[in-house]
Parts: sequence; C-alpha cells; structure tokens
Amino acid sequence: MDKLILFNTNDLKSLLKNRTNESKFGEHVQLATDFNNIYDLLTNLDVDYVIFGIKEDIGVFANYGNTGTARAWDATLKILLNIQSNSFTNPNKVLILGHLDFSKEMEKVKSYDQTNKKDINKARKKVAKIDTYVTNVVEQIVRAGKTPIIIGGGHNNSYGNIKGSALALKKPINVVNFDAHSDFRPEEGRHSGNGFSYAYAEGFLKNYFIFGLHENYTSEYIFKTLNKFRAIKYNTFEALSIRGEMTFKSELERASEFVANKPFGIEVDCDAIKNIPSSAMTPSGYSVKKARSFVNHFGKEEKVVYMHICEAAPTPETEVRVGKLITYLITDFMRAHGN
Repeated sequence: MDKLILFNTNDLKSLLKNRTNESKFGEHVQLATDFNNIYDLLTNLDVDYVIFGIKEDIGVFANYGNTGTARAWDATLKILLNIQSNSFTNPNKVLILGHLDFSKEMEKVKSYDQTNKKDINKARKKVAKIDTYVTNVVEQIVRAGKTPIIIGGGHNNSYGNIKGSALALKKPINVVNFDAHSDFRPEEGRHSGNGFSYAYAEGFLKNYFIFGLHENYTSEYIFKTLNKFRAIKYNTFEALSIRGEMTFKSELERASEFVANKPFGIEVDCDAIKNIPSSAMTPSGYSVKKARSFVNHFGKEEKVVYMHICEAAPTPETEVRVGKLITYLITDFMRAHGN
C-alpha cells in the first residue's frame, strides 16, 4: 500500500480550528497508526465508518473531461473536521484513514496532450493501475465489516469500489448511481466514463440503477446499450424534474426495490448537482437538498456496503462550498445508516 498516506495527528492539528465551549468533529475521530494491513487494524478498532480520499483526476483526463477532482479530499477535510461534535454527528465511530496519493502519476500526465490518442492511451493504462489500489483498500475495509466512505477522484474509481466490495463479500454487488451520466461507455481502456461497464463485464456488478440521467448528454448508443440489459434500470432528470412523468419519491422506492435487497453501493456524482464545481458542471441539475435526500434514503437501507462521492473539482474560490456539500452528504449518510 505504498500509495496510502495515513492521516496523522499533525495533519489533524494543522486543520482543526478550536473554539471555546465548542467540541469539533475532528477532536473525536479516530486515526490510524502504523500497521501491516488495513484489515488487521480495523478488526481491532471500534469504528463503523472508514473515510478516505482518492487524490487523482487521471480518469477524468482519460475521458476528455476537466481535471481538478484530486482537490476534493483536502477541501472536504477542512470542513468536516471543524463541524460540531454532537449527538447528531457522532464522530467517535469514524476513522479518518488518509488518502491514496497519485501525485507522481498526475505529474507525468501534466505533459500529456488530451488531443493525442497515444497520450490518452497512456493515461488509461495509469487508471488501470489506480484501480488496483482502490480495490485493495475497499476490499480490506469491507472484509473487516466496516463501511467505507470514499471521497474524491473521478468516477473511474467506482470500478475499484465495486470490485473491492465484491471480492470482500465473495459475490457481485448492486449499485445505485446519482448521476447525469451512465458511465457505461465501451471497454476501450479505463477512464471515468466506463467504471460501471467494466465492473459489469467482469462480474462484480449485478443490478445497476442510474438516477437522473441527462437526456442531452446520453447518446442513443448508450440508451440502446442500457435498454439491452435486464440488470440495468434508469430514470432521467427531465422525466422527473421537467416533465413530471414520475415523482422523486416514487423513483427512490423503485431504485430501492431494484438494488437494496442485496449488498449495494451508493455512488454520488457531483456532476448531477446544480452549479457544483465538477468535471462536467451543470446549470440544470438536482438541488443540494435533493442530493441529500437521496443519500438519506439509501443510507437507511440495511445492506448498503459503501458510499462514494466523486467528480467534485473545487478551485481555491469554491473549495469551501464543495467541502460543505461533501460534508453534508457524509453526515447525512452516517445519520441515516446509524438509525
């Protein structure tokens, strides 16, 4: 695990903003010390949730997207650690593990030309290597009986989340994906647009529900592909929120019936949330309130295995907004799942 950088006491002290008569979330989380493997560490720790970050945007680059998703983890920590510790946030059941660091790989990709097919292929090979690290961390956390909350990176990391969970449980898992895109593009080399198609083709993903596809940004080829599979269901943002052909609540229930009867993962792509800085920011998407309702709904399900929040791409000017959004989603999930 040479890519895993542990979050330590010095890191925590540098980010905490103490205030008289207040108790901050970060003062009560647990931190990892040196260990041989994550599984052994977690089996001896009384925690329910393991939060870690993925600092990369190579998968986004390899899908011709706008980079910046590597910055989401740091933006989140600055906010999460400084929210209040109280009976609603319950930080003592949380381990802040650290992050997977791909800075060396990203430095190399800086010299790549996105219009050059050879450079795109090189980037896609790096994404396949990133997959192995994500898979390994998620597998160990799930095998230890804990719930990973994965922050950052491109949606390419859905593949590692799904594969790691499936290997830990020794069976394929289901997924519900809050997303403007299907990320079910052809298996043309790994990138942020085909994590689910690879996971499905390799037998790690069983039932897949895409919540809120944008009709303007889903090709006819993709729609035909999705319609071929009985194990895939979806709705569109326009059908729900523009034409009113179905309700948000009824579609939450339909998605639950499709995925939540077996172990499943929750994927939240920030591209689906209106005006959130992301790899494909949209002026027309779900509100933050709707995204939080989505997480609350699925977080209540007994068989949820993990949650992944991805594709947010904060700038220095927007990192507080992004950090607050992701923090709300994290705490909403923990509140729902803990009840």
